Amino acid sequence: MDGEIQSDGWLPVPVTVFGPLHLLALRVHQMANTGRCHEAIAAADAYLAIARATGDARTVPFLIQGKMYANLKMGRLIEATDLGEQLLRMHRVAGSALGEAKTLCDLAQFDVLRTRYVDGMRNLARAAVLLDLPHNNPDRRISALCSFAEAANAAEMYETAAATYEQLSVANASFELVHAVTLLYWGLRLAHVGRHDEGANRLRRSATLTRRHVDQRPDDFGSAAMLALALAKLGDVVPAEKLAREAVLPLRQAENFQYARMAHLAIGISLRAQGAPHEARTEFVAARELCDFGARPDEKTIIRSEMALNALELDGGRAGRDLFEAVEGQTRELWRVRLQRLAMLRQARQREEVDAARARAEREVMRDPLTGLGNRRRFDLLLDRIDAHRLGVPLVLLLVDVDHFKAINDAYSHSVGDRALREVARILRAHCRTEDVPVRYAGDEFTVFLRGDLTVGREVAERIRSAVARSDILPGVRLTVSVGLAELTDGMTGDALFRHADDRLYAAKYSGRNTIAA
Repeated sequence: MDGEIQSDGWLPVPVTVFGPLHLLALRVHQMANTGRCHEAIAAADAYLAIARATGDARTVPFLIQGKMYANLKMGRLIEATDLGEQLLRMHRVAGSALGEAKTLCDLAQFDVLRTRYVDGMRNLARAAVLLDLPHNNPDRRISALCSFAEAANAAEMYETAAATYEQLSVANASFELVHAVTLLYWGLRLAHVGRHDEGANRLRRSATLTRRHVDQRPDDFGSAAMLALALAKLGDVVPAEKLAREAVLPLRQAENFQYARMAHLAIGISLRAQGAPHEARTEFVAARELCDFGARPDEKTIIRSEMALNALELDGGRAGRDLFEAVEGQTRELWRVRLQRLAMLRQARQREEVDAARARAEREVMRDPLTGLGNRRRFDLLLDRIDAHRLGVPLVLLLVDVDHFKAINDAYSHSVGDRALREVARILRAHCRTEDVPVRYAGDEFTVFLRGDLTVGREVAERIRSAVARSDILPGVRLTVSVGLAELTDGMTGDALFRHADDRLYAAKYSGRNTIAA
C-alpha cells in the first residue's frame, strides 16, 4: 500500500498544502509553545533530516521556524536570528511574500530585543509593505499580521500593535484578548507619564474586552488577572483584589508567569489604594521577582513605576520623593525613546514604499505588454548578469519558437496570432517556478532562464511542448513549438549560452518541428 493509490482513488495518507510531514513541524511548535524548548530543538533537527531525505521541501521551513521560536523562548537571540535569516532566504527563493513578511516581523522582534532598533524598524517597514499587497491566503496573512503586532509590542509601539489587533479582531474574535493585553500595558504606561485620561480610556477598553472572556470562562485565570489589573488601576479595587487573589496561586502553579505578574500588580495597587502600602510592597516585590521568567521590557518599567508610587506612600519625605522623581524621570525618558521608534518606523516605511514603487516601475519597463512576460530588455539584463557572474549554475536556457506562426497570422489574422502568443506565454508561466524567468524574446520567440541542470531542462521543455500541442486556440488549428536547450557552464558568457541554445533550436526545427533538442 505504501506510496500507492487505493482503488477508491484516495491516497493512504492525507496530503496537505504544507507537505506530508507537516504534523512533525506542528509537534515542534507545540513543544516550543509549552516550554519544552530543548526537546523542540532536538526534534526539529531530527525531523529536518527526515524531511530533506524524503524531499519534503514544504515542511522544512516550518521546522526551521519551530526551532527558531524555541531558541527565542530560551533567550538565545543570536541563534534565533541566524535561523530567521536562513528562513528569509528560503521564502525569497520560493517567492512567498507572506512567508517573507512574517519572517521579517520575527527578525524585527529579535532586533528590538537585542536593542538593534534601526534594523528592527527597517525589517518591520519591509514587512508592512509586503502585507499591504493583495494576497489570496487569508490564514497565512493573519499569521504574518500576528508576528507584526508582536514585534510592535516588543518595541512598545502600542499604537501600531493595537491597530493591527483591531484589524485582526474584525475577522476573528479570538484576537480580542491579545488586543486587550496591548491596551492594558499602553494604559498603564500612559498613566505613569502623567497622561491619566488617555490611560484610563485604554484601561476601560481593555477591561471591556477582557470581561466578556471572564464571564464566559470563569476558570480562565489569565483573563481574570488582566481584568483585575485594569480595574485596580481604574480605582475599582475591591473586585480587583478579589479576582487577583483567586487567580495568583493557580497562575504561579501553572508557571504562567506573565499573568501571575499581572495578578501581583493588581493586588499591590489595590492594597496601596486601601491604605496598606507595606502589604502592597510585598506584592510588587513578588511581581518583580517573577520578571526573571521572560518578562517584556515594558513590564519591568511598569512594575518599577508602581513600586516608586508605593515608596512615596511609605515615605512621603524627601527621600521618598527623590526616589519617585528619579523613577518618573526615567519612565518619561523611556517614553520619549519609544516615540522615536514610532518615528523611525514611519520614516523606514516611507523609504520602503518609495523603493517598492521604483521596483514596480522598473519591472514594468521590462515587461512585454502583450504577454506579461519579461521583454527583450529583461533578456539582455539577464545575459549581462551571467557575464557579471551574478547568475550562476545550475542554469539552463530554453529557446521556444512557435512553429509556422506566420501561416497562422496570414490565415486567421493578427488578433488570432496574438491569442496564440498569449496562450504560449500562459503555458510557460504555468511550468515555471518562482526562480525561473520566462521572456518574450522577439515576435514568436520565447526564452526561459530555468534553474536546474540539463535533465530538469529537458523535462520542463517536454512538458511545455506537450502542453502547447494540447492547447485549443481555434478549432482545427494545431499550435506547436520547437525548443532548443543549452546548459550554462563555468566560464561561459551569456552570448555563448544563447548561441548554443539557438543552434539546438535550429536542430529541433530541422528535425521536423514540435520537438526539443538539447
